[in-house]
Amino acid sequence: MRKEEEERRKKKEREKKNEKEEEKEKEKDKEEEVDKEEEEEEEEEEEEKSKGKEKEKEKEKKKRRRKRRKKEEEEEEEEEEEEEEEEEEEKEEEKNEEV
Repeated sequence: MRKEEEERRKKKEREKKNEKEEEKEKEKDKEEEVDKEEEEEEEEEEEEKSKGKEKEKEKEKKKRRRKRRKKEEEEEEEEEEEEEEEEEEEKEEEKNEEV
């Protein structure tokens, strides 16, 4: 009788111990899952930041290109105007020489 009781008690203890171990494992798994999710979120955030930076860089490049193009166009216009002025002056000089 006592032996049976002792065995039942030991069995219950083992079951409790096993349950505790299982709970610890479950808790550990949950923590690992949470850590993994947090890590993935951080990676996504970093990726978004990186994309944002790339977009900013691209915007800056476009802005610089536009500025450079505009400047070149202005310089070309200036050159054309100067050439026209020179031509005008030459015509004037020719007219003056004829007279």
